[in-house]
Amino acid sequence: MRIATWNVNSVRARVGRIVDWLGREEVDVLAMQEIKCKDEQFPHEAFEEAGYEVVTHGLSQWNGVAIASRHPLEDIETTFAGMPGFLKGHEGPDLPLEARAIAATTGGIRIWSLYVPNGRGLQDPHYAYKLDWLEALRASTAERLAAHPEELLALTGDFNIAPLDGDVGDPTVIEGVTTHVSPAEREAFRAFEQIGLADVVRPLLPEGYTYWDYKQLRFPRNEGLRIDFVLGSKPLQDAVAGASIHREERKGDAPSDHVPVVVDLDLEDEDDDDRPMIF
Repeated sequence: MRIATWNVNSVRARVGRIVDWLGREEVDVLAMQEIKCKDEQFPHEAFEEAGYEVVTHGLSQWNGVAIASRHPLEDIETTFAGMPGFLKGHEGPDLPLEARAIAATTGGIRIWSLYVPNGRGLQDPHYAYKLDWLEALRASTAERLAAHPEELLALTGDFNIAPLDGDVGDPTVIEGVTTHVSPAEREAFRAFEQIGLADVVRPLLPEGYTYWDYKQLRFPRNEGLRIDFVLGSKPLQDAVAGASIHREERKGDAPSDHVPVVVDLDLEDEDDDDRPMIF
């Protein structure tokens, strides 16, 4: 099975490109972020014609997440326990929840498409919201792992964190000054590893960016960030057979500022393989 995550930065603006890529790369499941449309505005027909079922969670022209799969999508969730909301200029509980998460079980795996809050600035209320959001996701995921230790679980998406210094090529992103690289954000990312998840791409691809700003020729200069990840449970880690970062998708007409991150999984049952039968 081939799964992928891609911050598409407006699905309606890039639907042809996305669907063409899905077919060309024979992707089974795609988690999308920043679809930037309401559920009823999503271009379902184009995906369905290509053989994909889609579930979406979009509330406005901002944020929004979706999952497209060649397999049935079941047990859909759009929130996790303790998920905080945000409304600029307001504090406290019961703030409106943003469209930043969707989960489904499909093809034998449990997959989340996640668009982690940006943070905006180290003194901005959005930064505290980002850290609270990540902590709630960690706690909810820890409970899931404890309850379903054998589950093939994948947290995928745009984490808006560059965990390592080598993940930063953009000279404007500076620790202590900007978000994405602050000690608290990096610790929040490591906290997922501490509960048993792992970045399943980095062992195979230790280098490579997944995002380049549109400004200042960041892509031609390769001044990017690695902020898009697939974090897998131990059973999913054991099933990984390959991984790739599709840098070429940052080129061409009207690309997203992110590129797809792809993971190949070997889910073949050991009792149902291609070995010759012995009589």
